[in-house]
Amino acid sequence: MLAIIGIVIVFGAVIGGFLMEKGQILVLMQPAELVIIGGAAIGTVLIANPPRILTRIVGGLVAALGSGRYNQQWHLKSLKLLYDLFDQARRGGLTSLESEVENPEQGKTFSSHPAILKDHHIRDFICDTLRTMMIGGVDPFDLDQMMETDIEAHHHEAAEPVSALTAVADSLPGLGIVAAVLGVVITMGALGGKPEEIGHKVAAALVGTFLGILLCYGLIGPLASSLSKTAEAERWYYQMLRVTLAAFNKGIPPLLAVEIGRRSIPGNARPKFTELETTCRNRDAQAPAAEAA
Repeated sequence: MLAIIGIVIVFGAVIGGFLMEKGQILVLMQPAELVIIGGAAIGTVLIANPPRILTRIVGGLVAALGSGRYNQQWHLKSLKLLYDLFDQARRGGLTSLESEVENPEQGKTFSSHPAILKDHHIRDFICDTLRTMMIGGVDPFDLDQMMETDIEAHHHEAAEPVSALTAVADSLPGLGIVAAVLGVVITMGALGGKPEEIGHKVAAALVGTFLGILLCYGLIGPLASSLSKTAEAERWYYQMLRVTLAAFNKGIPPLLAVEIGRRSIPGNARPKFTELETTCRNRDAQAPAAEAA
C-alpha cells in the first residue's frame, strides 16, 4: 500500500509542479513517446530474461504494491509451527513426523498453518531438513552447512528479478534519449513549416527524455529497490528457520530452540519473548485436554 501511495505522490508532485508553472498538461500527453520507451523497455526485459524470471518479476511487483509479509506475526506463526513439530517429535520421536514430512498437505500440524503450507519453498525447506534428521547419520555441523547452502541458492534465485528490474531502470534514460532523437529527426523534417508545429514537435521530443528519466528514478528504480529489500527480509527469515532447526537438531528443547530462532530475527520483525511463550504454551495447555477428550 505504501508503494502505491509513493507512486501517487511522485507523479502528483511532478504534474502538480508543472501546472503551478503554468504548463499545459496536454503537452505531456505524448502516446508515441510512451510507446517507444515502454515498448523498448519491455522488449529488453524479454530479450535478457527467461520466462521463469519474468514470472518472478511480475509476482515481485504485485507483492511490492501490497504489504510485506515478513512481519512479527509471520515470524510468530512460523516459530509456532516449528514448535509444534518439535514438540510432536519430542513426545513421539522423529518418526512421528513422517506423515507430516512426506505429505504435509494432509498433516495435522502443517494444515493448521495454511499460509505457510501454501508457500512450497518454506514448506520444502522445513520438510527436507526434518527428513534429513529422520534419516540420521548427519553431523549437526554438516546439516547446518546443508541448510546454509540451500538458503544461498534460494537467495540467488530471489535476487535475479531485482537485477533484471534494475537493468531496465538503468536503460530507461537511454531509451528516453532514443525517443528524443527520433523526435528531433521528425522536427528537422518539418523545418520551414509553421513555428507552432515545429514547437509542438520539439516539445514532444523533450517529453521523451522527461519520461525516460521519470520512469527510471520515480517508478522502476524504487520498485527494484523494494524488491531487493523484500529479498533481504526473506533471507533473514530463512536464517531464522535454519537457526531454529539447527538448535533442535543439537538436542535443545523445543521452547528453547524456538527462542534461539527468535533471537536471530531483526528487531523490526522480532516478536516479544512473552508473545512467543504464550503462543507455544497455549498449545501445551490444549494438548492434555484434547487427549482427555
